[in-house]
Amino acid sequence: MQHRSLGATGLKVSRLGLGTMTWGRATDEHEARDQLIAFAEAGGTLVDTAAGYVDGRAESMVGALIGDVVARDEIVLATKAGISRRGGQRSIDTSRGHLLSALDASLKRLGTDHVDLWQVHVWSDETPIEETLTALDLALTSGRASYVGISNYAGWQTAQAAAWQRAVPGRATLASTQVQYSLLAREIEYDVLPAAAANGMGLLAWSPLAGGVLTGKYRTGTPSDSRGADRDFAGRVDSYLDDRGRGIVEAVLKAADGLDWAPLQVALAWVRDRPGVTAPIIGARTAEQLRVALAVEELTLPPELAAALDDVSAE
Repeated sequence: MQHRSLGATGLKVSRLGLGTMTWGRATDEHEARDQLIAFAEAGGTLVDTAAGYVDGRAESMVGALIGDVVARDEIVLATKAGISRRGGQRSIDTSRGHLLSALDASLKRLGTDHVDLWQVHVWSDETPIEETLTALDLALTSGRASYVGISNYAGWQTAQAAAWQRAVPGRATLASTQVQYSLLAREIEYDVLPAAAANGMGLLAWSPLAGGVLTGKYRTGTPSDSRGADRDFAGRVDSYLDDRGRGIVEAVLKAADGLDWAPLQVALAWVRDRPGVTAPIIGARTAEQLRVALAVEELTLPPELAAALDDVSAE
């Protein structure tokens, strides 16, 4: 698998990343093991998780597989902090104390003394941005993280955070931002992508298949084993099932039919090769689904088809 630099840093990552959001929930330990094996065998290195994924269980599953399925130094291990659950409710806390405590807990679950990339999972108005970013500085200087980044920041938030970190020598430069990006969700092109490019940040794209909508699985209803049937994801999936969304899905299916590709390969190749994108994060439920996605490494969308998809999905 080809590798790319993460923004203006010296860190190299595979141009497809393995997401673990469903690990410990829809993906059990056996499927997780098979996924990591398939990913490593394909040459993938970037493994992305978060403290907030299934209350830390995703990190624990990743940690259990490191050293067994793959050596620690053969992967680029990325995690996030800032989202958790308290009393069954989603909680956001980007205070310095919470973030650093969450990082220590993540390291324990992952069974390692450092992560390669540590990201603030979400912006919060509750905490001054300078306090949040100080946690990234401390993670870097203490050796608990080799690189740091942000996630789910708007364009102006991205620019503000990057400018703050660049204002004084010695602060941790932001290596990347992780945001939603797909043919069905192109809003970041107006502000986040330019802000990231201007500040030398790589972009990791989550949900490049729009929760599976771009595979065509929701054309005739909602499969019982799909994310659309999960109450935590149903709203996001439903938001894509309008006239515009259906038109984009039909265009992807038509392109896939003409190329003899799987629809998900069309959608994934489009995101992977967009300007400014370092890697899309693949969140497959099963190893079989992941292997189909990984096969996109050998594929490149013809320019005319990429342009046609650009046109049909333009906001």
